[in-house]
Amino acid sequence: MRILTIFLTVFFSYVPQSWAASCAVEISGSDSMMFDAKEINVGSECTDFTITLTHTGGLPVNIMGHNVVIVKEADFKSVVGAINMSHGAGEGYLSPESPVLAKTALIGGGETTSVTVDAGVFEKGESYTFFCSFPGHYTMMKGSFSVN
Repeated sequence: MRILTIFLTVFFSYVPQSWAASCAVEISGSDSMMFDAKEINVGSECTDFTITLTHTGGLPVNIMGHNVVIVKEADFKSVVGAINMSHGAGEGYLSPESPVLAKTALIGGGETTSVTVDAGVFEKGESYTFFCSFPGHYTMMKGSFSVN
């Protein structure tokens, strides 16, 4: 009985913290145009989640800016095909009509940004892609996003 009590105490001490952690995602990007993650998973119990991006490089936003953008996998090619400098850095070089589900600000070296997203816009089992929308970066800076 004592072992069961100890197990339950330890279990309930750590499990809620790990559940909470799945509603906050930290990712970093560098001057070598790489994210430190190829996959982002958010728990289906989250009503919203926060993505925090840290640019670990040293180059400024106008030369090596990074952000995190999430779209349905089916929309990825059309969204990146419409990336254009004329849309401006404030929009992440994306058209305002793009079917973007979530997007952080574009940041330069040494900066951090975050965005809190309503998890209700994502469907469990749907395929999503996250990427950097700085022109040309999406070819190397992308991965899969899912709600589990």
